[in-house]
Amino acid sequence: MGEARRRAQQGLPPRQGKSNKDNSPRILPWLPITENQREQFFSITKLGAWIGIGVVVVLWIVVRFIGPAAGWWVPADI
Repeated sequence: MGEARRRAQQGLPPRQGKSNKDNSPRILPWLPITENQREQFFSITKLGAWIGIGVVVVLWIVVRFIGPAAGWWVPADI
């Protein structure tokens, strides 16, 4: 016996299929971007920005302090 018949005989509603569709509202009706996607985009870009800031700070420390201290180069302003 199939699943649908068994559920019908037992008086159960039809089984709901798996839905991957995002049910959050769209930002604009004609734009296929939802509120959840917007939030994900913001969180990813904020994380990327902080990683970029960290890389710039580390690079600055290496160029300004570690490189000259190790004798790799001499800064032009010294």
